[in-house]
Amino acid sequence: MTASALVASLQRIGQVQTHLSGPLSASLAILAIGAAFLRWLWPVTQHVTTIVHEGAHATMSSVLGRKVGGITVSSKAEGLTKFAGGGSVGTAAVWITGYLGPSLFGIGAAELIRAGYIVAVLWIGLAGVLAIMTMLRRSFGVLSVIAVFVLLLMVAGFASVSVQVIAAYAITWFLLVSSVKMIRIHGKANGDAKLLHGKTKIPHGFWWWFWQAGSVVALVFGGILLL
Repeated sequence: MTASALVASLQRIGQVQTHLSGPLSASLAILAIGAAFLRWLWPVTQHVTTIVHEGAHATMSSVLGRKVGGITVSSKAEGLTKFAGGGSVGTAAVWITGYLGPSLFGIGAAELIRAGYIVAVLWIGLAGVLAIMTMLRRSFGVLSVIAVFVLLLMVAGFASVSVQVIAAYAITWFLLVSSVKMIRIHGKANGDAKLLHGKTKIPHGFWWWFWQAGSVVALVFGGILLL
């Protein structure tokens, strides 16, 4: 870990890197499925998906001009984003965005990878995690977000370009896959669906199917970009 390695990595942000082969990308997809669906791994890896979920709430809140009051993440990967201001439509948009967040960020990362700006995925992710850190309130999430930040920094700042490319693919696959998993296990009576039902009177089940369909479509589309 040297300053020269960090400078070299920063220079790669605007450079184009070589894509991984289809078989290698598919292998990383299988690893991502394991990270999301193996029972003994999910209690750990789901913290990443929860952080992105809450980050999506916060991002949409900020875009709509709302004040974000803070983000908390429990040791069980249960998250909460507090925000204030605005009308009913905007509030509903914030609640809708959360479960689509990992898929949307995954699609964005896949598009960057398709364009060849693969290392940039890591640095954008690092910036996103740093932004979440500024909104964190005292909770287990302080530890989990710092852990994710440090790991990303180690790879983005000091790893070889080949390792960075593999990491960018792996993270993107995980976001796309884990979004499907999170929506499935949280079920139709999840907190966001309840809030949306109260605001719109639309049944919980509709929102669950909406999110599930969106995450599956994103996985298929993102997968096409990555393979």
